[in-house]
Amino acid sequence: MTTADLADPHQRPPVGSSLPMTPPGPRTAPGRRLIELWEEHRHAPYPPGFRGVNIAGVELVLVDADVAGVVIRELAGGLDADDIAILWACVAGLDKVVPLIEDEYCAAYFARLRTLARHTAARHVPSAS
Repeated sequence: MTTADLADPHQRPPVGSSLPMTPPGPRTAPGRRLIELWEEHRHAPYPPGFRGVNIAGVELVLVDADVAGVVIRELAGGLDADDIAILWACVAGLDKVVPLIEDEYCAAYFARLRTLARHTAARHVPSAS
């Protein structure tokens, strides 16, 4: 499987040529792990009864869609500054809501999404300079 197999043609094209980091290729350990996490998540059914649910100001279906879009763009070529901002906002939102979810399947689903988002975000930590 290549990263091109994962790209959604309806997503806006990635902007990554000016980024100091290249996206993880499928042959690197981080790239393989990102693909594994993405494949696992995209095959999991969305938790029944949680569409339109807002917990602590986080709309669950939107954070799910936002992370998916950012991961697809990362795999397809990299993230621009707007994507990175969206990604870090998703990480913060998921950090807030995952401990509050009482349904076992829903909690596992969003914990997995948080792992996926954190793994993607780890490549885009701002420098201290």
